[in-house]
Amino acid sequence: MRIGWITVMTCGFLLGPATLSAHHSFAAEYDASKPVTLKGRVTKVDWVNPHSWVHLDVTDADGKVTNWQCETAPPNILYRQGWRRDSLKEGDEVTIEGFSAKDASATMTANSVTLPSGRRMLAGSNGQGAPPEPKAPDTKK
Repeated sequence: MRIGWITVMTCGFLLGPATLSAHHSFAAEYDASKPVTLKGRVTKVDWVNPHSWVHLDVTDADGKVTNWQCETAPPNILYRQGWRRDSLKEGDEVTIEGFSAKDASATMTANSVTLPSGRRMLAGSNGQGAPPEPKAPDTKK
């Protein structure tokens, strides 16, 4: 029985660092100097860990359609920010704000998603190296 427990613990110590290194910071994948705002039609939503993804068809001025992959926070964080699995549906027209990938692919990290209703939802998680979310202007002056 002790040999089995020791084997399990050893495997955990060996596999733990590999799992941790698979998750990269904002600065490793995205460019804070390249903000992007996309308007398009949702083609797919993946509620998966460690990050959820929204796939969006964006049509440029010439009519060319590009499918963008928009990385968001994990499902649990999205849920705590007010998201529900039916917040986005295939075919919804949305606006997503965030930052482009460094590799120039059609990939971005999303800070916010504006839903068809006009409601703006936070989509990222704080503290991962991304620039801070802009504050709303103070209108109480």
